[in-house]
Amino acid sequence: MIKVLSARDNVCAEDGVLAGGIDWSVTKKTLVGGRQQGVEVLQVDNGKLQFDVILTRGMSVGPVTCGEIRLGWDSPVQEIVHPMYVNQQDDGGLGWLSGFNEWMVRCGVSFAGHPGDDDGIPLTLHGRIGNTPAAEVEVIVDDKPEPRIRIRGLVSERVFKFGSFDLWTEVSTAIGSHQVRFCDRLTNQSEYSRDYQIIYHTNFGPPILEESARFFGPIKEISPLNDYAGQGLNGFETYLAPTVDYGEQVYCLRLLADEQQKTTVMLQNASGNQGVAMRYDTSTLPAFNLWKNTDTLSDGYVTGLEPATGFPFNRSVERKNNRLPRLEPGETVEFDVAVEVLANASEVGACRERIESLQGDALPLINADPPLL
Repeated sequence: MIKVLSARDNVCAEDGVLAGGIDWSVTKKTLVGGRQQGVEVLQVDNGKLQFDVILTRGMSVGPVTCGEIRLGWDSPVQEIVHPMYVNQQDDGGLGWLSGFNEWMVRCGVSFAGHPGDDDGIPLTLHGRIGNTPAAEVEVIVDDKPEPRIRIRGLVSERVFKFGSFDLWTEVSTAIGSHQVRFCDRLTNQSEYSRDYQIIYHTNFGPPILEESARFFGPIKEISPLNDYAGQGLNGFETYLAPTVDYGEQVYCLRLLADEQQKTTVMLQNASGNQGVAMRYDTSTLPAFNLWKNTDTLSDGYVTGLEPATGFPFNRSVERKNNRLPRLEPGETVEFDVAVEVLANASEVGACRERIESLQGDALPLINADPPLL
C-alpha cells in the first residue's frame, strides 16, 4: 500500500502498485485565473477512466471520461468556482447554483433541498458541504484485495450552536475498472442529537442523455415533487431532446432492494448501447430523486440521479413528514454509492436484467400528488 499525504504532488504506477501492467496516476493541480483561482484538484487516471476530485469544493467530482463516454454535463458555469466566490444567500437562497457544474456533488449535511425558513432559520439551497474545502486529504493506493486508488478527505461542517459534523469522504476506483465508488462516514461530534440530510447529486448530459434516453429502476413508489412534475408523470422514465422553456421536473421515489438492502438504477441512451449504472445502500439512503432538466444545451441539458436520505423539500417539510434522520452524540452513519460506465449493449442489457429481477412481480405504487402530509 502507498499512502500519500496532500503535500505530495504526484503518485503513479512507477511507485510500485500495478494491475496487469496498466498505467495509472494521481496528480495534484492548483487552478489559476478567474473564479477558480486557488482551487485544488486531484486528477485521477485509473488506466481506463479519468476524473478530478475537487478538494476545495467538498471533495466533489468533475466529469468522468471513459473512452468516448463522458459522465457529466455542460453547465453555464464553466469554471470550477472557488467557494469564496459563492454567496449562498444570493437570489433568495439559490446562490449555490453559481458554482454548480460538477458530475457529483454532495448536498448537506445539516440541511439539503429547497431554500426557505425552518423554525425561524433561513436555509439556503442544498446546504454548505459542497462549498467547504477539505481540511485533510490523503491518497491511498491498495494492492489487496484489488489494486485500488482511494482519495480520502475530511470535510467538516461545524457551526456554533447549530451542529458539529465531520464527513470523512472517500472517492475510489479500482485500477483498470469502469467504476467510481463513494464510501463516506458522517459523525455527529456534538453532545446533542442532530438532524442531518445528504443527497448524492450525480448529473448526466450527452452523450448518454439524449432524446428517447431512458431511466430504469426497481420502483416501489413514485410521486411528483409538484403539480408541474405531475404533468409528466406518465412517461417520466423517458427524456426529451433539448427543449426551450422545459423548466425542470422532479420525481420522488422509493426503490426495491435485495436482501443486503442494495439497489440498482440505470440511465441508458436511446440506442441502448451506452449507459451508466448506480448501485447503492438503501439502508442509509432510503430515498431517490430523479431530476429532469432537459432545457437547451447552452442553459444546462441535464438529468440528476440522486440517492438521498429524503426528498429535496426544505428541511421543515422533511421533518413534518418524518423523513429527517438524526444522529446521537458521537454516532456515525455510512453511505455507499458505486457508479459504473456501461460501454456496450451487452453491459446495458445485463444491468437492465438485474433491475428487472429486483422489480420482480411487484407493481409500482404511482401517486399523482406530491409526497406531503
